[in-house]
Amino acid sequence: MSNLANITGIKHLETDNFFLMAGPCVVESESNVLRIAETVAKITEKFKIPYIFKASYRKANRSRIDSFSGIGDEKALKILGEVKKKFGLPIVTDIHSAPEAEMAAEYVDVLQIPAFLCRQTDLLVAAAKTGKFVNIKKGQFVSPDSMRFAAQKVVDSGNNNVILTDRGTMFGYHDLIVDFRAIPIMKSFGFPVVVDVTHSLQQPNQTSGVTGGRPEMIETIARAAIATGADGIFMETHFNPAEALSDGANMLNLNHLEGLLERLVKIREVVKVF
Repeated sequence: MSNLANITGIKHLETDNFFLMAGPCVVESESNVLRIAETVAKITEKFKIPYIFKASYRKANRSRIDSFSGIGDEKALKILGEVKKKFGLPIVTDIHSAPEAEMAAEYVDVLQIPAFLCRQTDLLVAAAKTGKFVNIKKGQFVSPDSMRFAAQKVVDSGNNNVILTDRGTMFGYHDLIVDFRAIPIMKSFGFPVVVDVTHSLQQPNQTSGVTGGRPEMIETIARAAIATGADGIFMETHFNPAEALSDGANMLNLNHLEGLLERLVKIREVVKVF
């Protein structure tokens, strides 16, 4: 994980803990984002976990046209900039098209490529050319071995700052599974590997047009991810997932985060011995 030191503001890399990307699914309001960022920052500071705050400034992949997608790009990005300024945290957010890369890079430290877009060459090249870290989520339809080619597009564009994230693999129409073989396979490419715990528990394509989830399995997937050598954990969290404007069905209630991270740190300590 040594190249993570290039992320502006990231702390505690010397602890050799896993790193955490966490926050709400999408920027809902300034007060909501600042409250979540402050809370998670205090918890990760307690356990000396390197932390990157996560929130999407806009959600482009929605099941229905009336699904909440954001409060406006510029407004949301400025709120993310305020998180960075107020708490000294690095920020990760999604981009959906090549022109967004430069715009988002003014405010954040890690540009995230959504899973459904992980093969989009123009998007990967545009993200790479900003010089920011590029977190590529593995498509649900893509094998772990094939992710070497997505990463190589970024490297060939002059940027070695790549993170690869697994977020589950299609299992029929309405479910996902996590194939933990993906962690050592993708780590062999030489980049940090993350497991997106909460999105891996989605149950997409529900007849209602609203994605379901299995949040009661969050700790199970997170424990397995650390035990099998994941460098980082990604999860979405909210003080009241039932009221979250996006992806609430598979979020972690923020009140449970501290206990979960404490247990994951203990597992990491055991894993390091081997």
